[in-house]
Amino acid sequence: MQKVTLDEIVGLERYEKIRDVFRRGIIELKKHRRVSVGDRVIFVFENQETVLFQIQEMLRAEHITDIDKVRFEVEVYNELIPGDGELSATMLIEITDQAQIRPELVRLLGIDQAVSLRIGNQFAVPGVFEGGRSTEDNLSAVQYVRFPLPIEARLAFCDERQDVRLAIDHPQYQAQAVLSSETRQSLAAEL
Repeated sequence: MQKVTLDEIVGLERYEKIRDVFRRGIIELKKHRRVSVGDRVIFVFENQETVLFQIQEMLRAEHITDIDKVRFEVEVYNELIPGDGELSATMLIEITDQAQIRPELVRLLGIDQAVSLRIGNQFAVPGVFEGGRSTEDNLSAVQYVRFPLPIEARLAFCDERQDVRLAIDHPQYQAQAVLSSETRQSLAAEL
């Protein structure tokens, strides 16, 4: 999948003019790229458009205009874009009770070893998580995960007769969600 280029980034003043329309389009796109697994974990599958939006929003929020800093943000966020034959997602652990954030995240340590994308009964593709977002005693509520799919798994993913599920099999959190046909179509177009 194509990475975001510096030429695609618009200046802050111009972005303010197009932001509402761009934002509405991304919200609509993400409807079919967002998957809740259980009551606390959400996956948002990334692509070039979602990453471009995140870059523009970061530049806006931080008032970044220096070209070297813009270039740095583009490089960092481009790491979220899936490579050939893979899907990538941002995994969000939602904990609304402020007092429970730390204890709940500690309880979920190791979740990065417990996520898989299951396609039919043939394939269980383990999630490959970005390093540095968990330690032996700390876990970030935002994780980045890739699912590298061999060609056979990609073909099965596109076969509507096969169920595709996101699964978490952690001692403290077991849940799975079947991807809707709209989600699968959105993701399959990029495989």
